[in-house]
Amino acid sequence: MAGLLLELFSEEIPARMQARAADDLKKAVVDRLKEARLDIGDAVSYVTPRRLVLMVDGLPTRQPDIKVERKGPKVGAPEQAVEGFLKSVGLTLEQCEQRDTPKGAVWFAVSEEAGRETAAVLGDLLSDALTAVFWAKSMRWGQHALRWVRPLHAILCQFDGVVVPFEFGHLRAGNITHGHRFMAPGSFQVADANDYRRKLLAAKVMLDPKDRKDAIWTGALALAEAEGLVLEDDPALLAENAGLNEWPTPLVGGFDEAFLAVPEEALVSAMRKHQKYFALRDAAGKLAPRFVLVSNIETTDAGAAIVAGNERVLRARLSDARFFWDQDLKAGLEAGLPALSGMVFHAKLGSLGDKVRRIAALSADLSKFVPDANGVRAIRAAKLAKADLVTAMVGEFPDLQGIMGAYYARHAGEDEAVAQAISDHYRPQGPGDACPSAPESVAVALADKIDTLVGFFAIDEKPTGSKDPFALRRAALGVIRLVLENNLRLPLKKLFADALSRYDNAVQIESQAGDVVDGLLEFFADRLKVHLRERGVRHDLVAAVFALGNEDDLVRLMVRVDALSAFIAGEDGANLLTAYKRAANILRIEEKKDGRSFTGDVDAEQLVEVAEKNLIAKIDVTGPGTDAALVAENFTGAMAAMAQLRGPVDAFFDGVTVNADAPVLRENRLKLLASVRDTLDRVADFSKIEG
Repeated sequence: MAGLLLELFSEEIPARMQARAADDLKKAVVDRLKEARLDIGDAVSYVTPRRLVLMVDGLPTRQPDIKVERKGPKVGAPEQAVEGFLKSVGLTLEQCEQRDTPKGAVWFAVSEEAGRETAAVLGDLLSDALTAVFWAKSMRWGQHALRWVRPLHAILCQFDGVVVPFEFGHLRAGNITHGHRFMAPGSFQVADANDYRRKLLAAKVMLDPKDRKDAIWTGALALAEAEGLVLEDDPALLAENAGLNEWPTPLVGGFDEAFLAVPEEALVSAMRKHQKYFALRDAAGKLAPRFVLVSNIETTDAGAAIVAGNERVLRARLSDARFFWDQDLKAGLEAGLPALSGMVFHAKLGSLGDKVRRIAALSADLSKFVPDANGVRAIRAAKLAKADLVTAMVGEFPDLQGIMGAYYARHAGEDEAVAQAISDHYRPQGPGDACPSAPESVAVALADKIDTLVGFFAIDEKPTGSKDPFALRRAALGVIRLVLENNLRLPLKKLFADALSRYDNAVQIESQAGDVVDGLLEFFADRLKVHLRERGVRHDLVAAVFALGNEDDLVRLMVRVDALSAFIAGEDGANLLTAYKRAANILRIEEKKDGRSFTGDVDAEQLVEVAEKNLIAKIDVTGPGTDAALVAENFTGAMAAMAQLRGPVDAFFDGVTVNADAPVLRENRLKLLASVRDTLDRVADFSKIEG
């Protein structure tokens, strides 16, 4: 067994693309090794800002031999057919085998194909694999036809310590790599994977991203503790810094305390987004005028010059933020409202001003369904929710939209509930984002998302496959979380229809209201399944309740799903599900055979067996009991009522022949089965339930 080492050395790879590229490289090579009948022990990929690396252990030095069989004509086939076959396989008839098949004796050509040396296979295999590495954006450089994320300078490839000299574009693989750009800029040869790791570390390159993350986090924590401060946990920023540096060296710097008069979100955004700095806080959680930066080099002055340079850059950034803050406060939040009418939300859906007017009206409607929500405050918050989009601060720091609006609203003397709703109305923005709970915040957040969903569905801009340019899946998940986590009893159908009615005539004419509402409910059903899957709720139970077609109250739906889940998990429910599927299968077969449906009243005069008489009697009692429980939203009670069918149904199948010789008896018993099916389908579509 031997090892494969592959390195692609380039200009700096964007940090956001590194992990995907490392995974793609590993998959592309491993898949092709398996196709080439080369089993592997282990494969590990690494990535640094300037290199993609793959190490594969346990490779055989040669492919295994294989036996190749080709089926030929039948024994006794025309001579011309046999000769053609023999010519194609390069054998004589004596070298072929006769084998019996269901269609008679057939000639087979059997030959041994010797495996090739692995080193000889790897060249073409690796060249092909590299073309499969995906880059969201790629480039060409110089006169070369090769495309890569950044200019590719060298390829190192060794198998069992020997160079695999394959070509990729204008480059030919060798055994040379390069050290750190600044601290060890020279090139050097490597003998194998262990030698590669050892020499890279000596050349100031940490190959494993995990090692770089550990070095950053450990160093930053030590610096923060030395200052008596707390390092702000930021996994995404940690990963980004690990992707920017081959030899990460944390350093601590500071800024003027006077900048703390600016909202801390703006200061953190300036440090994080623009400069990739970690924020530091005091023991009380208040932002401190200190930060941690990550340098790519070690210096003789312990980083003093680097820190000073970064402090100068940050001072300019923070000065801009303070200027924007002061200017926006002078103008006031409400002053930005007229400008929203000149900002396009979508070419077919009007301006942001139009959207604000729609969500203000929808917020008022939603306030009626949100306990303790004040409609007047909700309308005010909705009118101001987008106003900060025209402020200088949000223009410079787009991630602060909503947040800055809340600050400006408080400064203008708006009610705190209004300010909070402005800040919260974009939330939740993902599965990990906190969900608003303040009444007015919930109303405005729902209105904003429902308006967006209805509008884009009305103009047929729905998500397709992996494409969702308007983040409608996220918006739907946001609505689901707002409803469920706040236990809101919302009639979604009516709200969708009302939201559509507030769009102008052009949008309404382009769409059919019923189709839009039905499409949204189906979309929500899919999103709800995804959301609940993470909580361990079975998707088929959600589908079974949604399939009834009359459920748009998500809270009530979840109660039904929970009751159904408990019912199916019990012995009565499990047995009834089996009986349901048996009844449904019989009905499907017989209805297809007869070309008709067997729904309808059971004729009591044609009930002969005790078991069928008992079953219809129990259905007559169970049906009304189930309906009464459903009306009262006592779904556990509805399940309990249905559980009474278990014994009579089991007895029916044990003692009654459904397809009786007498046509009248057969039809009546099929109608009885249809009654069983329809009774169970009152609480959920049991055909959707797996198992």
